[in-house]
Formats: sequence, structure tokens, C-alpha cells
Amino acid sequence: MSNITRILALAAAIALSSTAMAQPVGPKAKPTVVLVHGAFAESSSWDAVITKLNRDGYIAKAAANPLRGVASDASAVSAILRSVPGPVVLVGHSYGGPVITEAANGNANVKALVYVAGFAPETGESSLTLSGMFPGSTLGSAIVPVALPGGGQDLFIQPDKFRAQFAADVPEEQASLMAATQRPVAQAALAEASGVASWKTLPSYMIYGTDDRNIPAAVMGFMAKRAHAVKTVVVEGASHALMVSHPDEVTSLIEDAAASASQ
Repeated sequence: MSNITRILALAAAIALSSTAMAQPVGPKAKPTVVLVHGAFAESSSWDAVITKLNRDGYIAKAAANPLRGVASDASAVSAILRSVPGPVVLVGHSYGGPVITEAANGNANVKALVYVAGFAPETGESSLTLSGMFPGSTLGSAIVPVALPGGGQDLFIQPDKFRAQFAADVPEEQASLMAATQRPVAQAALAEASGVASWKTLPSYMIYGTDDRNIPAAVMGFMAKRAHAVKTVVVEGASHALMVSHPDEVTSLIEDAAASASQ
């Protein structure tokens, strides 16, 4: 090969390399959103949020939370997380908050936590200790305990009190369906102490309503401040079931968390 040929070949290689380097980097794939329901609810409580997330190009998965205990429920959610390729935004409602807090530990693909009227416990705290931190919860007077064959109790909300207690801003017909399909939580699960508080190392986002009768707004505000939440949204007049009554606001916050996780 002559010197001229070598020079031409080198110039062509440099030109190709420069062109490749100049190509714009494509956008990162959007995180998958994994949604965890809490006590007295089930996966369909996320239906409106999932519809909106799908419309905006997100893949969303609603986990079936067993509602038996924080550690065991988190283990069930962790199995779902391990099946998801790429980053995850983990969302928890109510008792689902302690579950996502625990499930995020050991799952490096979780990039953000979103608490939707959800407990964000410190190590050693339980749902019961947090709910009683400030006055305002009326859940105790709405509960029906049912003895379990192996000992312990399951807890339900009385159907005739369900709407006022859990979903006061949800249409009556829909609230009646939610009351009929509610899933009980083991009393032991609400009393179980939480493990490592993953919100200390992961960006956290919080949304809650001012008229929540399960978790008082004062409790939610305290937890949001303690967790140094990236963003906190307070929905005026919203009940505990704000993912049903205010799916737009909930979806918007989840997408804020997802956008930051994609950067």
C-alpha cells in the first residue's frame, strides 16, 4: 500500500469515527412502574393510574400484595422486581408503603420510591405506631376483626362504613364495589416492625389528601419532611383512596419520579 493510499484510508477512518461520535445519544428507556396496593384494597385500585401511565408510554405492573406481613409481603414484591429488566419506580399505597420500603432493599434496579398516602417507616416503626403518631385516624372504629384458624386476626372495614372511612371522594357505586372486593390485612402485618429505611438512600416522592381518615395528613407531612421528599403533593379534600379519586395527580407524581430516574 502506497503512502498516499495509507493517508486516504486513515482520513476515511477518522471521518467515520467523528461521525459516530457526533451522533446524538437516544433517550434512555422509561422505567417500569411497579404499583403495590395496601390494606383494604386490591390491585384494581390502580386501574385508572395504569391506564394513564400506559397512555404516556410507561409499562406498569400492579403487584398482588399478600397483606400477611411486611417482610414476607416485601419478599413477594421483590420476586416481581427481579423479573423486570431495567430501572423501576416502586409505588406503594397505605400499608404498601412499608412493603416497598423493605422490597427496595437489595434490589438495585429500584431508582425511586413513591408513597401514595403510604407509610414511610423508619427502622423499627410499624403502620400502627405511625398511624397513631398524630390524632385524626378513625380507622379503629370502622374495623371488623375476624379470627384466623391458625391464630391471630384479619381486619376488614365494615362495608357500611367503607366509603366514609376509606373513599369519601369516590362515587358511591364505585365505593360499594371497593368495599365488596376489599382484601383483609393481618393485624400482625400492621404491627410488624419495619427493617432498613430505604428512603434514606433513594429519592422519595409523596402524595396524600387532607381528608384522609386512615393516615392523618399530619402523619404524612411528618414522614415527607423526615424523608426529605424530592416532591410532596397535598391534594385538598382527598380521601385515603386518592389513586382512585385523583389518578391524574398520582400519575403526574409517578411520572416526575420516573423522569428523574431516567436522567
